[in-house]
Amino acid sequence: MADINNIAKQFTDFYYSTFDSDRSSLGSLYRAESMLTWEGAPIAGSAAIVEKLTSLPFSKVQHKVTTLDAQPSAPSVASLIVSVTGLLVVDDSTNPLQFSQIFQLIPDGSSYYVYNDIFRLNYG
Repeated sequence: MADINNIAKQFTDFYYSTFDSDRSSLGSLYRAESMLTWEGAPIAGSAAIVEKLTSLPFSKVQHKVTTLDAQPSAPSVASLIVSVTGLLVVDDSTNPLQFSQIFQLIPDGSSYYVYNDIFRLNYG
């Protein structure tokens, strides 16, 4: 399990660092068959996902991961499910938003790509 947690940590560090600095560079992590559900709205395909992420209504963002959990997602393939919770600081706001995000990562050579991505802000 340590390997899975290490992969999940490396992936999320890279994903959120890239998201926070240049969302348009996230396209390489998705494929044509990838799916994103953003606040309940389904989006399919790498190009459409990047279009959604780059059109979000803020210019500056910082993710602060609070929890990170990972599990294998298939017995025959080295895929994994990654669950993340944290805080989202948007445009230097003093009131961070709580978020949760789930990724299903599929092996692709010596790396992984995002097959499923589910994002939600947590209110309350």
